[in-house]
Amino acid sequence: MSSPVLRYLGTHKAFGKPVLTGVDLEIEEGEMFAIFGPSGTGKSVLLKSTIGLVVPDRGDVEVRGDSVFFGGRSALLAARRRARYVFQNSALFDSLNVYENVETGLPPEQLARMSREEAASAIWRALELVNLDPPQVMPLVPSELSGGMKKRVGIARAIVGRPSILLWDEPTTGLDPVNTAAVERLIKRLSRELRVTSLLATHDVEGALWMCDRVAMLEGGTLRFLGTPGDFRSSADPVVRAFVDRAAAEAALDEVEMQ
Repeated sequence: MSSPVLRYLGTHKAFGKPVLTGVDLEIEEGEMFAIFGPSGTGKSVLLKSTIGLVVPDRGDVEVRGDSVFFGGRSALLAARRRARYVFQNSALFDSLNVYENVETGLPPEQLARMSREEAASAIWRALELVNLDPPQVMPLVPSELSGGMKKRVGIARAIVGRPSILLWDEPTTGLDPVNTAAVERLIKRLSRELRVTSLLATHDVEGALWMCDRVAMLEGGTLRFLGTPGDFRSSADPVVRAFVDRAAAEAALDEVEMQ
């Protein structure tokens, strides 16, 4: 059996008060994996620790067997090449156009080896993969994009360097149900076509249960649940049950408000 692609080993983190209090988790090659939990439970903190954007107070994270925090600068840089982050609010650079924003997703050493034509081709292909029309969108700046388009440009930036791991931080936050469904279909298609391991931190329970192979729920700084989508839906744990029921009610309300 191959080694896990991602391992979280007793990961602790506090910001004044504890957020993560000992998370142990392994994610396998090619999995689509979702982490649920109410706001403030540490979903994004766990994702950011994967590439050293957050440094745990205790414990470690391993990317393909290399320690992100004890492996030195080379291991950290390797983790950042292998795993790319799709930010919750797209985090595009306001002063750069779409072409330039996506170009920032190419690792500097990779970009240095590419001709202008090769870089342009990679950016063009990344935009096509997220269902955007390159000639139309490349000259635009973020203020000229819709919310859904910004999300797609952020995804294009993450995939342009062809990483093997994608970290999705609340990828559908702020989108209406139609755009949410479109982005979820895009995530599933990209994960399959690019053969990447995907880790999602999300509040969109129904969407993630449809997309993912396994799911986990954070509660009180640790994993309250770990298993398949079917097991999550049918869990008898009262905390998990309440979370599932609340999420289903919120999804139904969103659909009513859109009608």
